[in-house]
Amino acid sequence: MASPYRAIFAAPGTLAFTAAGFFGRMPLSMMGIGIVTMISQLTGRYGLAGALSATLALSAAVLGPQVSRLVDRHGQRRVMRPALLVSVAAVSGLLVCAQQGAPDWTLFAFTACAGCIPAVGAMTRARWAEIYRGSPRELHTAYAFESIADEVCFIVGPIISIGLSTIWFPEAGPLIATAFLVVGVVWLTAQRATEPVPHPREQHTSGSALRSPGLQVLVATFVATGAIFGAVDVVTVAFAEEQGHKAAASLVLAVYALGSCLAGAVFGLLHLKGEASRRWVLGVCAMAVSMIPLQLAGNLPILAVALFVAGLAIAPTMVTTMALVEAHVPRTKLTEGMTWTGTGLAVGVALGSSAAGWVVDAHGAGAAYAVPAVAGALAAVVAFLGYRRLRRPVPTREGQDDGHIQDQHQGGERVA
Repeated sequence: MASPYRAIFAAPGTLAFTAAGFFGRMPLSMMGIGIVTMISQLTGRYGLAGALSATLALSAAVLGPQVSRLVDRHGQRRVMRPALLVSVAAVSGLLVCAQQGAPDWTLFAFTACAGCIPAVGAMTRARWAEIYRGSPRELHTAYAFESIADEVCFIVGPIISIGLSTIWFPEAGPLIATAFLVVGVVWLTAQRATEPVPHPREQHTSGSALRSPGLQVLVATFVATGAIFGAVDVVTVAFAEEQGHKAAASLVLAVYALGSCLAGAVFGLLHLKGEASRRWVLGVCAMAVSMIPLQLAGNLPILAVALFVAGLAIAPTMVTTMALVEAHVPRTKLTEGMTWTGTGLAVGVALGSSAAGWVVDAHGAGAAYAVPAVAGALAAVVAFLGYRRLRRPVPTREGQDDGHIQDQHQGGERVA
């Protein structure tokens, strides 16, 4: 492990909560694609599979910020464990109904409740923010490590989910994803020493973190960005099936995540100066441009290369996003603010996977790669339009002493 990464783990408890967080975030990469694979295996209907994946994402988009808002008020342990029980019960009902060939409405009903999955990535990032508050370099490296962990999950998760559902039995992917969730959440919430202490009730306001103009830009852009991810997942599975190698979709998607993982690892070693908002816009534009070559992929090896290159822009953009959230959201709402970016992605994944599923059914997988290309263009447009808002961090933080001036970080700069 390079020196900056080794340094952030000098703080007690950091290794343990990141390990727990790794298990807990595995469903992020496994559940949606597992549902797509399971339903396509059982019914052959990619439209239904994409719609269910979209329902899961939309459910997480609605329920996730509410769970995180409660976490900011009451603590991780008191909120995450009840949310876990709801999610596990819902996924269990979905698997039983899918296996028994129950009516479609039952699948949608259970999937809608399954979105109560706690945002484990936001919880671990909140712990890093608490530990390295006032240490921008260490926090930058910690956020980079979190993005690497996300991408490792996206390398390993689809392989496990798609592989087990195609080789073992169709419900295996979502089932194992649920097991990972249980282990991760229980282990993480058992670690009380690094859990951020909830702010006193009087420091909380009734408004949402989404009232921040900067956060609104990030979330709106991430809706389009999520559409890229959702569409790429669905279309790649369908494309691999058309090529006669459906199980290979997991490897191709793993290559996509590998590109992001490597870029994130390098990005975490850098101490960049200048405006984070500018780097963020450039990153979004790079993701948009990287979708164009997918239209030309005629086979799986070429597609894998194109997705590897496309992945290089993801992690650096995500790391910068977390720095911008930290700069634009009051500390008392930090977990909620981080979850809202995930919510934007979830809404986008819902739209992208659903649109891609219908296009695959109607025109084939090759034509469906136009969906992530259009989504990338929309993301770039929204990022450009919102750039001015991102240059103005919040002047003060709620829940701090009146005489305290909070440093806001735009890359290597401090803005009072």
